[in-house]
Amino acid sequence: MQVFDGSRIYTAEVGGRPLSIETGVLAIQAGGAVTVRYGDTVVLATATMSKDVRPGINFFPLTVDFEEKLYAAGRIPGSFFRREGRPSEQAILLSRLVDRPLRPLFPKGMRNEVQVILTALSIDEENLLDPLAIIGASAALTISDVPWNGPVAGSTIGFIDGEYVVNPTATAMENSRLNLMAAGTRDNILMVEAGAHEIPEDMMLEALKMAHEANQSVISLIDAMQAEAGKEKNTVQFFLPAPEVQERINVLAKDEVGGVLAAGLDKISLKDSLDQVRADVEESLAENLASEEVTAADIADAMSAVIKEATRSRILNEGVRPDGRATDEIRPIRIQVGKLPRVHGSGLFMRGDTHVLTIATLGTPGDAQRIDTLQPTDDKRYMHHYNFPPYSTGEAYPLRGPRRREIGHGALAERALLPMIPEDFPYTLRLVSEVVSSNGSTSMASVCGSTLALMDAGVPIAAPVAGIAMGLVQDAETGAYKVLSDIQGMEDALGDMDFKVAGTEHGITALQMDLKIKGLDFSILTEALEQARVGRLHILGKMLEALPASRDHLSPYAPRILSLHVDPEKIGKIIGPGGKTVRALQEKYAVKVDIEEDGTVYVSGEGEGAEQALDEIQSMTEDVEVGKIYTGTVVRVEPYGAFVNILPGVDGMVHISQLADYRVDKVEDIANIGDELTAMVIDVDPGGRVRLSRQAVLEGWSVEDARERDKGGARTGGGNRRGGRERGGRDDRRPRR
Repeated sequence: MQVFDGSRIYTAEVGGRPLSIETGVLAIQAGGAVTVRYGDTVVLATATMSKDVRPGINFFPLTVDFEEKLYAAGRIPGSFFRREGRPSEQAILLSRLVDRPLRPLFPKGMRNEVQVILTALSIDEENLLDPLAIIGASAALTISDVPWNGPVAGSTIGFIDGEYVVNPTATAMENSRLNLMAAGTRDNILMVEAGAHEIPEDMMLEALKMAHEANQSVISLIDAMQAEAGKEKNTVQFFLPAPEVQERINVLAKDEVGGVLAAGLDKISLKDSLDQVRADVEESLAENLASEEVTAADIADAMSAVIKEATRSRILNEGVRPDGRATDEIRPIRIQVGKLPRVHGSGLFMRGDTHVLTIATLGTPGDAQRIDTLQPTDDKRYMHHYNFPPYSTGEAYPLRGPRRREIGHGALAERALLPMIPEDFPYTLRLVSEVVSSNGSTSMASVCGSTLALMDAGVPIAAPVAGIAMGLVQDAETGAYKVLSDIQGMEDALGDMDFKVAGTEHGITALQMDLKIKGLDFSILTEALEQARVGRLHILGKMLEALPASRDHLSPYAPRILSLHVDPEKIGKIIGPGGKTVRALQEKYAVKVDIEEDGTVYVSGEGEGAEQALDEIQSMTEDVEVGKIYTGTVVRVEPYGAFVNILPGVDGMVHISQLADYRVDKVEDIANIGDELTAMVIDVDPGGRVRLSRQAVLEGWSVEDARERDKGGARTGGGNRRGGRERGGRDDRRPRR
């Protein structure tokens, strides 16, 4: 530790570079505050708890917000107001990433509002924000007066050039087969978020172990901070049913709940039956409710405990789940593709009562999403959006745009499919997954539906991708556990783990894990990964029965995109002054032209317009080739020859002696302004002047023959690119038309 003017700085080496955490200077009135520095990336993290509890709430109100300040990267926001507005998608995803390992470590029954705010103060665009944000939030909570059972730490693992790398830079990560973020305590991993290029399960497990080891030095650092600079934790009220109330409701409801669970009902029937049991309990306790000895919230919490215990006990002791399935059994799968007539591609994936309809839309390169955030990405040409409307769960509430959960699920499905999109596929892709019925695992159903939609649209994906959500029920005292395949909503709510795995038959492309317990043993994780692999292959088989491969043609309603590569120095010629040339092309042929910095030109449109526009662009940027025959328009006539426009911006001169296969007395006898003339390029001098021969075409001469015959011709003129001077003619900088 170092002490400077009231501040305390703690340093550890992580990934071969120093990481420092400072406290005591910024945000001194917050419950806890630190700044974390890694390279030149600096994040301020604060944690503050309200003293009072909001009346009427029956949940723990934790909020995590990442404040994305563009000044951190030396940039001014591009919006009209020139200030940051609503959080970007990247900021929301980072907030969720931090929330997930923090939440399970707060005491059960806590109702005080806790707010964690993360602010990027400096960004070097090399050191990734994700691990710093988790470390900063953990350190701020640990030294604060907020009750919390941390600390945690987070590390990013890449697989680059055949080796695992801890916290690789953003530049190095561009060449990585793996981008894994794992956070956990000293004992176990709590949260995992990963994207990969078909990483096998054993490699993924090795990366998780490395992340866990890398986290230990940071956890020790935060423990040292707490010992020296930590505040005393506040005393708060925990809202849990009194033991006697819980015991009484156990007696009233335990057998009834067990009977409902044993009936193997569907989601709606199960909910209705459990609601009836709850209503019967409330009726039995009507006098206690009236005297306020027991509240409705007490009954709701106690009933939830009874249902949870009965469900978990049945799974652990009998291996039977609420819907009657075995622990490794997957719900019945039904699939439809091409369901919608005018869209570019669609896939309806139904697994039990979870139904997701995904629609694929193909756009032009110009439709890519521009990104104005602190992340290194500038634009996105593959987007996945996930919608979870209220009717999908039989509810009714106002629609207010996508919530954080929906943005997170869309990002997970996007991450799962992105490695399978060919890099040379010129289209911008947008997939929208509409959850039309939900009973758990909707994000993984979105992965499956999206694969089907892409294949239906004719996108040549490298391999189909399927996803499965795994669960866990573990006895805290005995350690007995059951890993569950394809969890439904009730198992997600009452279980100890939500573990989503997506991938191809060859390996994992995306992974996400959240735990509600304090950690997960690696032996259980190994079993869960293998059980997920088996389930994923089963689902892939069902998908390929419905659509064995991508269609061999694009939808007739999708735009057609043609491309060519030009010399980047000639891009200005295509664009023209102020964009005049490219706009004229787009209007003339009813197309859209997109130009990349590397000289790649995309032309999208319908019918022959795209091909015609591409031909014109090619001719605009084409270099004159000696020996090639061109047909052009006569743009100027002189006594010694005719000037012919053979390419946009390029004129060549046909000497009078080369105009025909006989003697020509007057140029106008053969060529007049506006006439079409076919001639061969026989010379281009160092100044760019082009010399043509019509006689070579008429006689069938080679370039060498034409040049030999031309030696006897007059030397009174020369071809030129527009705007140059002629030799032997007028000193005219503007060629006459």
